[in-house]
Amino acid sequence: MNRGAILFRVDGTPASGYERLSRCLTYAAALQRRRRPTFFLSQLEPRHLAFAVKRIGNNWLEADAPAGAEEDLEETIQEVRRLQAAAVIVDADVSREYLCELGRTGTLLVSLDHLAAISFPSDLLINPLLAPRREAYEFADQTQVLLGPRYALVRPEVRRLRPARAQEPAQPFRALVALGEDDPHLQTGELAQLLLQLPKVERVDMVARPQHPQLAELRQLAEAHAGRLMLASEPAEVAAKLTRCHFAVTSGSGWSNELACIGIPQLLVVQSEAHWPNAQRLEEEGVALCLGRRGEVTTGQLRQAVQALTSDPLERQAMARCGRKLIDGRGPDRLVTALEILLHAVPPLAEFSEAA
Repeated sequence: MNRGAILFRVDGTPASGYERLSRCLTYAAALQRRRRPTFFLSQLEPRHLAFAVKRIGNNWLEADAPAGAEEDLEETIQEVRRLQAAAVIVDADVSREYLCELGRTGTLLVSLDHLAAISFPSDLLINPLLAPRREAYEFADQTQVLLGPRYALVRPEVRRLRPARAQEPAQPFRALVALGEDDPHLQTGELAQLLLQLPKVERVDMVARPQHPQLAELRQLAEAHAGRLMLASEPAEVAAKLTRCHFAVTSGSGWSNELACIGIPQLLVVQSEAHWPNAQRLEEEGVALCLGRRGEVTTGQLRQAVQALTSDPLERQAMARCGRKLIDGRGPDRLVTALEILLHAVPPLAEFSEAA
């Protein structure tokens, strides 16, 4: 079996955000279970993210330019040839011309995308969110397209919580605020304080990544409300919060899909326009209630939605069941299988080099 390396081209910086990096790490973890060596060609900021990438078995190569730049294309092609990569997976806002040039190297070209903003010449096109749907994309005749709930990228540490969430935790009510990898408008602390004021909410847990720009302020806020407000930023801490909460306020990002997988009822306050289609799909499927976009959701709307949800155990139960039925958490394994099938049909890159 071909065990050539897989090269990921993805950045994790304040400018590019961290959602793309996180889902590539989830995909890479599944590839490693098939004994595929994985390399990340990335710009990472803060620098300690490099340790997070390498700690779970990946190799990290520092990119000289942001993904999509002309210098970056030259460097990526150089690394594809140096590693004789079996596939290159691009999860970045790049042009069609950029992807075409990568495809000319002869390696299998995979695109992860949730924007549907360009025409894709890739061999494999993956949308790890629930929307946009297939009709929104333009792609080449040979492109294999994988999207929808079967291919949602759920981290293994989250999927392992499904058995623990089979039943609703005992009251008093605990709420969770998890606005995704980026929290672009820094609303985590604001929403947590609003929830603390509601009579039925006893405790609120905030989830934020270690690179969150307001992490120190969130810690101080938690200390100021000791016993009622807590902060989790490490995977083990987050797992403990997910098993105990009764509902969550999320943003329609990939985190919303992961919480649906383990059966947590959700109220959605959309922080980014790119996540609006995913939020709408979650509401259509009965997994969550979408309150609207950031700036449009009033305190009164949030208060009313929380009151309704905490007063109706059947509604919470229905949301939990719909979420677990919609997303089973096996998306990473299905994506690895799809990649392996395509690789078996593509000659190794060395054969292209010899032919040239």
